[in-house]
Amino acid sequence: MSTVFSFQQLFDFTKSVFLKIGCPEEDATLATNVLLSADIRGVDSHGIARLSGYVRLWEAKRVNATPVIKILHETPSTATVDGDSGLGLVVAPKAMQIAIDKANNVGTGWVSVQNSNHFGIAGYHAMMALEHDMIGICMTNASPLVSPTFSVERLLGTNPICVSIPAGEEPPFVADLATTTAANGKLEILQRKNAEAPLGWIQDKDGHPSTNPHELKNGGALLPLGGDREHGSHKGYALGAVVDIFSAVLSGANYGPWVPPFPAYVPMPTGMPGKGIGHFFGAMRVDAFRPASEFREHMDNWIRRFRSAKTAGGFEKVLIPGDPEREMEAERKHAGIPVLQAVVDDLKTLGEKFDLPLV
Repeated sequence: MSTVFSFQQLFDFTKSVFLKIGCPEEDATLATNVLLSADIRGVDSHGIARLSGYVRLWEAKRVNATPVIKILHETPSTATVDGDSGLGLVVAPKAMQIAIDKANNVGTGWVSVQNSNHFGIAGYHAMMALEHDMIGICMTNASPLVSPTFSVERLLGTNPICVSIPAGEEPPFVADLATTTAANGKLEILQRKNAEAPLGWIQDKDGHPSTNPHELKNGGALLPLGGDREHGSHKGYALGAVVDIFSAVLSGANYGPWVPPFPAYVPMPTGMPGKGIGHFFGAMRVDAFRPASEFREHMDNWIRRFRSAKTAGGFEKVLIPGDPEREMEAERKHAGIPVLQAVVDDLKTLGEKFDLPLV
């Protein structure tokens, strides 16, 4: 069961909550746009369902509502940014803008971030580059919920990667993916629906395959992309490790098992080697490689050829990365955004806390 809200209804409520915890007007607006970009694109696991989680982090004094974001070190094409424990929803787009500005000046820009928090969907930040005729790249590490291949220890996060590439007449190519078979948020959705998880998503505390979406609470772990060694989980493990190193070892953030947990009630790890959660952003000006018009023409050609690929039995068409989210965005802008009842109840409780009506 779900309730349908308009984007504006969710925007007004969410922004009011961010203002209530002390975010300046500009940051509250930015954080709201980033958060709701997940809902509008159909990535419900990373949207308004997480709003109360951000509030709890603020209450636990792990989120700074008024961060002073600063550059610690830079060259013409690179920078390391300290997020001052701010909302990742605010720190990340500001860091991505630094990468874009550097790319404008010298062709490419690369920014690593320390001392940040969960930043919503990676797609929002990578797609910022598109309006500048740039390729955007975004990564972040996350709470350790994932066991490396052959292990039962939780040492990595879902560690997503997003790459956005502009086209001409065709929509942009946007690959936004976790380096696990499924993101933790999808388990949370299954929990709300009382549904089982597919095999290959999670393992129990002894390393056996499981379909219980509550397995993480019992000491189990998410699995790297591939699910098991026979299906290439060592490749998913390697991708997740690359994200962890780029996002945190490079920036001075926490990595591996020391990444701060998203739930505020979970104790912080001991012996943390860095500061907060880490991100990594890249922006590459297309015309730093070839004339942008030529590139867009060939991207259109690439996309059209793949769209025209002969389909396997039972499948209507071949999708281009970004198609499902783009189609969902068009639908939800018209029909509204469905919110599961468990999330609605959570938002109502949040509204009561701050004396804010949900609608």
